[in-house]
Amino acid sequence: MEQKDRQTQADAQGRHRAYVLDHVVAGSLTLDEAARVLGLSTRQVRRLIVRHGDGPAGLVHGNRGRPPVNRIDDELRCRVVELAATTYAGVNHAHLAELLAEREGLEIAERTLRRILAEGSVRPTRTRRPPRHRSRRERMPREGMLLQVDGSRHRWFGSDLPFATLVAGIDDATGRVPGGTFRAQEDAAGYFTTLAQTAGRHGLPGAVYSDRHGIFSAERNRAPTLAEQLAGKRSLTQVGRALDDASIGWIGARSPEAKGRVERLWNTLQDRLVTELRLEAITTIEAANVFLPVFLERHNARFAVPAADPVPAWRPWPEGLSSEAVFCFHYSRRVANDATVSWPGGGLALPRRGDGRSWAGRTVILQERLDGSLWVSAEGLCVPVGPAPADAGQLRARRLASPPPDRDPLAELADGLEPGLPPVREPASGAVRRPGPDHPWRDRRGRS
Repeated sequence: MEQKDRQTQADAQGRHRAYVLDHVVAGSLTLDEAARVLGLSTRQVRRLIVRHGDGPAGLVHGNRGRPPVNRIDDELRCRVVELAATTYAGVNHAHLAELLAEREGLEIAERTLRRILAEGSVRPTRTRRPPRHRSRRERMPREGMLLQVDGSRHRWFGSDLPFATLVAGIDDATGRVPGGTFRAQEDAAGYFTTLAQTAGRHGLPGAVYSDRHGIFSAERNRAPTLAEQLAGKRSLTQVGRALDDASIGWIGARSPEAKGRVERLWNTLQDRLVTELRLEAITTIEAANVFLPVFLERHNARFAVPAADPVPAWRPWPEGLSSEAVFCFHYSRRVANDATVSWPGGGLALPRRGDGRSWAGRTVILQERLDGSLWVSAEGLCVPVGPAPADAGQLRARRLASPPPDRDPLAELADGLEPGLPPVREPASGAVRRPGPDHPWRDRRGRS
């Protein structure tokens, strides 16, 4: 249809030129006037007059009707249409051009791909929306000054599989995604993992920009507790405490549009990442976390932009701190006299201190790290801990009942008992022995 329209337009242009040139030959138009009407130069009008002497066919371009020398052959066009409708169904045109080059070895420009799919009646999966006017905030001038973080709950592994949450961050200056992880839901462990990946690959950001989720800030509407009043500050969440320990500022957005850069990132990833997870047949969170770094490396090479100031603003780790000890869960515990601390599932034993001092009675911080290990930190020390040994069993005297008179020794041997040994009498469950009415305890006169 598009080729037919172009042919009709070319025929109309040829008739218009022949009409103008007839007036030039008749002398009613000059060469300059004809050039202005046709939008051509005077020299080109002279050429057309010479060719017009051969009739209307002389005005037709010599290449009309001939296929272009760089036209993609029909067999390849059919293959591209088939791939777009089967293997890569639902992929937008820009992403499809990249996937065809990476996975199929077909280097086709995006504009050419759009024409091929339009001729093959393959409709685009996404239409371009008209731009809306909005006031946008300028990017930060240096990479590492501001990191926008968020979690996206989506059916990443297909519409028929459960939801999962991708927690990730994006640098405000460059649009680079320094880290991310898949989780069953948006939680503190996901943000710890993202921040630890960012710190390990680049450094510490100057500030973190997020929504006002309870993961970042405690309830601000409630009255402060007595402990908070005495300390002079509100209690921090686990993520808030980690940001405070790493000297990372926190900015809470009051609307999704305020952190539009990370919201647009989800729009891109829910299109491209879902497609590539499907092509790799990935349906679990564990496999997706293995594939995610490879995808983010290609994503950053495709979409990241250079910062206005080439000097990065990532900060190195302060001395005496590590990402494993900061980006983890902290719990305050008091050490018992036997050098143990309480923990669900059993106590934890602290190792002997190198300075010979005792742990008993001290308040320590128990760290539950992302790899599942448990550490204790106090007074500049940080040591691993393990389960405490079980308490030693206590031997107590048993109450033995007299054997019944008709007990057969052979039956005792069959039961595995030593002949003549009275069996152990198990106490009746719930039985309570009450004193009789004539017991001295019930006689008031018997009391002293």
